[in-house]
Amino acid sequence: MTIREACLQASSFLTGNGVEAGDAAASAEWLLEHLLGCSRSELFMRWNESFPAEQSERWNGLLERRAAGEPVQYIIGEQEFYGLPFRVTSAVLIPRPETELLVEKVMELGRRRWPEGRPLVADIGCGSGAIPVTLAVKCSPWNITASDISPEAIEVARRNALLNGVGDKVAFYQGDLLEVYIRERIAIDILVSNPPYIESGDIAFLQREVRLHEPVLALDGGTDGLDFYRRIVGQVELLPSPPALIGFEVGQGQAPAVAELLRIGGHWDEIIVVPDLAGIERHVIGLKKN
Repeated sequence: MTIREACLQASSFLTGNGVEAGDAAASAEWLLEHLLGCSRSELFMRWNESFPAEQSERWNGLLERRAAGEPVQYIIGEQEFYGLPFRVTSAVLIPRPETELLVEKVMELGRRRWPEGRPLVADIGCGSGAIPVTLAVKCSPWNITASDISPEAIEVARRNALLNGVGDKVAFYQGDLLEVYIRERIAIDILVSNPPYIESGDIAFLQREVRLHEPVLALDGGTDGLDFYRRIVGQVELLPSPPALIGFEVGQGQAPAVAELLRIGGHWDEIIVVPDLAGIERHVIGLKKN
């Protein structure tokens, strides 16, 4: 059996076990790259080589895990974000491409407001550390901090900071939302968050990869999905001063409600709604002009 034949058989096996056809083919290729320790282009160069028989047992184990609904990223333990490598475990959400757009907008607006400054950034609910680590790499003069209620998530995020060479540039706090910043009287210039925003009643209907394997703690946003936005905006009142820039990722259809929360908060002169690549209103940003 050639490597190509193994890939085709794997794709067919995954499809037969409930993995969508396009995702099954991509999963088979990705798992093969992991198994063989090669890149995608190298995989295709080796397409007609014989599949290594000594790897058969391990290969079958990887496929069984994917067939059971486990995401490829958890199986291989990694996911790229903004061109950077990140380790992921079942303690954290898998970073999504749409969150890259939030990071991009925060960098654009932050650089414009503090062209020579060192704003203090707080990522609330940092998970894998994708947002704060990326900001630390791309905006090295900035002071980057992050918090998460999960100690396991904090550990993953710390490892990712080290992996990307910014282990000494990101301060991590274990705690619930802004409680550490409030207690320590830390003034935040830029607050960014991709909090849980799935409505509690919708959790049972998520695709199995998410429902069965990603942490519910990072998904469940309460009855209407807006609990954490309300809590964060409410806690802003307890900080030494409101952040000049606040940016949220939101679920589909939630942007108007989150934008209204920021308007009611009264601290931001301009509210910006940013669509994702599918045209869905995905990010809500509040900006103070002075």
